[in-house]
Amino acid sequence: MCYKRYDACVKSRTITQRELRNDSGAILREVEAGRTVIVSRNGTPVGELRPIRRRRFVSRAAIADAAATAVRIDAGRFRADIDAVVDPHADG
Repeated sequence: MCYKRYDACVKSRTITQRELRNDSGAILREVEAGRTVIVSRNGTPVGELRPIRRRRFVSRAAIADAAATAVRIDAGRFRADIDAVVDPHADG
């Protein structure tokens, strides 16, 4: 089985609650390797085990470089563009 998530095909398989209990180590290794596992009870899907996206560290220098080369914007013009689309005095 394959379904779309984050513009990519994610391979998954369905297992029973008993399989999860008996083979949890092997199943978690599959998840760690990138596979999504759907857990079912009495034939009904009840949960999904999927890999967690790892956080990536971005150095302060990389952020400073990106800011230094970013396009400069005029704050007043930006605000005027926003106000032209969204009513700044609307309640809610």
